[in-house]
Amino acid sequence: MTQYQTLADDEVVLRDGTIKLHGPEAFAGMRRAGRLAADILDAMVPLVRPGVTTGEIDDAVRQLTLDGGAVPATLGYRGYRHSCCVSINHVVCHGIPSEKALRDGDIVNIDVTPLLDGWHGDSSRMYLVGDVSLKARRLVDVTYECLMLGIAAARPGARLGDIGAAIQRHAEGHRYGVVREFCGHGVGRLFHDAPEVIHAARAGTGPELRPGMFFTVEPMINLGKPPVKLLEDGWTAVTRDRSLSAQFEHTIGITEDGCEVFTQSPKGLDKPPYS
Repeated sequence: MTQYQTLADDEVVLRDGTIKLHGPEAFAGMRRAGRLAADILDAMVPLVRPGVTTGEIDDAVRQLTLDGGAVPATLGYRGYRHSCCVSINHVVCHGIPSEKALRDGDIVNIDVTPLLDGWHGDSSRMYLVGDVSLKARRLVDVTYECLMLGIAAARPGARLGDIGAAIQRHAEGHRYGVVREFCGHGVGRLFHDAPEVIHAARAGTGPELRPGMFFTVEPMINLGKPPVKLLEDGWTAVTRDRSLSAQFEHTIGITEDGCEVFTQSPKGLDKPPYS
């Protein structure tokens, strides 16, 4: 049986497998953290171009996070030494910033999580570098559609599996693969918490969605087959068949009549093209 825990706004939060239900002050905190995440990703638009290194992107994310009064939640997390993840082409997620330069035709995911006043704003977006192929653009478009269809299914009384079912139906309708090895997650005072948000699921299954739940929806969609593999660095996940992969991520909160997207771009830059 699923366990839920209603939290007072000043309550110490532990990861104990229960699904936390938050109040108005927590929603306010998540709005601020989510807005900062969105502002940081907005600021990446002019930076993502051929010749820019993923390390330069990481430096910019770190400075923008600090300027916003926050710290990067990834910095030092389980030994990770960077302020964001930058995943290019067939890298599914957790690409490590380096001296690698972006090239014309790349598709790139940038994943940021500022920790602001104790709250995590977790979000990622895809960016197109220069002249990108039609098939890559279509993959990015469909992945964003998957994200928004999943979010549309997130409302009180629905089941967690309804989110994954909506994503899987749309992706597989375009003959794309839905990654199973990684999922969305509860978030708030903790970076990763219950519940796990599976992106390929059966409708009507899983925990009931209740007002006050916070979690991410972050489908990873492959141009080819679903399986991925982890590289020797222990972080970078790539498609096994070397096909392109795309991902978008929002952090949301379940409300009395639907859900609130905390990480939506204030400038309307939630998906490319951004110009």
